[in-house]
Amino acid sequence: MSGFSGTYYNTLDPKGRVIIPAQFRELLASTHNNSKLILANEVFDKCLRAYPVDEWSLLIEKMKDKPQTSEAVKYFMRRVIGSGQACEIDKQGRILVPSVLRSNAGLNSEIVIIGLGEKIELWDRNEYDRIVDPQKINQDAMKEEFAKLVM
Repeated sequence: MSGFSGTYYNTLDPKGRVIIPAQFRELLASTHNNSKLILANEVFDKCLRAYPVDEWSLLIEKMKDKPQTSEAVKYFMRRVIGSGQACEIDKQGRILVPSVLRSNAGLNSEIVIIGLGEKIELWDRNEYDRIVDPQKINQDAMKEEFAKLVM
């Protein structure tokens, strides 16, 4: 596996811990030489992004070159970089999702964990089901945008 992929359904325990899928833990250990993730708000969606430490560092490096007076850059820095918290994976394969991040993402007991290549997303199950329902998107607009992206 060259990156994180797959969709996994899990639950938060009463303390706010969630098990990270074994495939993701193995990839972290083998590719990133780490058992730590940086959890942060997603810039627009109501979910969390989890980055391996080296990917987080690359993201911060990319942001250094952006115009720091740009309102979009300031928003990104505040919303994403400012929310980042290191979370160690424990011996049971769990991370503790900080309460402020759980609240920001609206995470309740049922969680969806999605691999997106170099990063992972954590969603509340109800919110995730709502946004990926093909009946609730403008399919014509999506098809048009996909066509532009693959050309």
